[in-house]
Amino acid sequence: MKVNCDRALPRLLFFLSIIILFFSSLAVTAGEDYSFDIEEFEPRDFEWGGYAEGRWEHIDLNTDGAFYKLNQYKNRHSTLDRLTGVMQLETLYKKGIWAFNSVLYAKASQDDMGWSDTADVFEAGLSLKPAPFVTVDLGKKVFKWGTGYAWNPVGFIDRPKDPNDPEEALEGYIGAGLDLIKSFGGALQTVALTTVVLPVWQDINEDFGEVNNVNLAAKLYMLYRDTDIDFVIFNGNSRSTRYGVDFSKNLATNFEVHGEFAYLTKIKQTYLSKTGTIIKRKRSVKKYLLGLRYLSESEITTIIEFYHNGNGFSETELDSFYQLVDNAENQFLSSGNNTLFQLAENISQKGYGSPQAGRNYLYLKINQKDPFDILYFTPGLIAILNLDDNSYSVTPEMLYTGFTNWEFRLRFTFLNGGNFTEFKEKQNENKLEFRVRYHF
Repeated sequence: MKVNCDRALPRLLFFLSIIILFFSSLAVTAGEDYSFDIEEFEPRDFEWGGYAEGRWEHIDLNTDGAFYKLNQYKNRHSTLDRLTGVMQLETLYKKGIWAFNSVLYAKASQDDMGWSDTADVFEAGLSLKPAPFVTVDLGKKVFKWGTGYAWNPVGFIDRPKDPNDPEEALEGYIGAGLDLIKSFGGALQTVALTTVVLPVWQDINEDFGEVNNVNLAAKLYMLYRDTDIDFVIFNGNSRSTRYGVDFSKNLATNFEVHGEFAYLTKIKQTYLSKTGTIIKRKRSVKKYLLGLRYLSESEITTIIEFYHNGNGFSETELDSFYQLVDNAENQFLSSGNNTLFQLAENISQKGYGSPQAGRNYLYLKINQKDPFDILYFTPGLIAILNLDDNSYSVTPEMLYTGFTNWEFRLRFTFLNGGNFTEFKEKQNENKLEFRVRYHF
């Protein structure tokens, strides 16, 4: 692994010194007086909150990686410094049987390559609850189907998570939903049925799949003998029909297991053969996940998940893509012709450029709350391993929350593996990140 020490190390030491100063203030913050006002806990018609964030990143680019060559062949850099500002605003208004919630998100970034900004409505939905067992939803919503932490094979109508930040808000889809719930007194304690109508028209959910279609999805939830179970189905012409089941079970108060299984029919895919030929195929695939979450007596939380992505590419298919990019670079350097780069870019958008393009992964997240009696301090580590080619990414981090409503996070991510392996061919070689977030 190569790190630009001249630039990254001084900044790392600087931010570490800031965190040490934070720790030195614990004696002061620990002595603050706290009061309890019962009115603060009374239901309100209107609630709002969110956060404002500033983030600095220093990235050492992987100049030998396939995705660096593909994305940077016209404008080559060995490092990248980026400043980013983020604002997320959440609102909830309740009046009688009606409720309206929204999540608004805006981000602006400046780096060595220029300025970029975006503003999105992540959620904006109206809910009607005419009876305790009935809820009707209309608008843009994140459904959060599935029990997995880093991945959700049965999340048929949700966008994929970022495994390095799986708890961050995601953008939803526009649709209409109906929830029915019923409680019982026996081994089967609760049954709930959720049905969703998801249209895909021009300017409405266009990135979900093929347009001019109306899709249906349903989830049957059961709480049986303290085990959460979901049966999920999706049917429509925007995407192929798919079926799923998931579960979650607490084996003890500090030990939980969960899993998901999905069967996706007639998935369309474009891939490269060993000879570099572009081939289109249609096949049914399986996706599944098995994981656990354990909290030790010393406040160490461990999450482990195995994920099989049947829709991913094999090692041979990924090798063919990396070889295509190598050939494209040789062609460009010798003649200035970027025809192969254009072909590789088009194929990349067919799935090769997705965050986890392979088939089998292992995920590990460990963090410890208040180690060595350092209050409000949580160090941790996130690791993702491609089990097929043994490439990996590792992200140690430190989180400090000792000031009311403030959050400070320092992360360092590095990626490694052999030549023509997934994480070795990524655009970044490593990344140092410092984030300050204020919750309001």
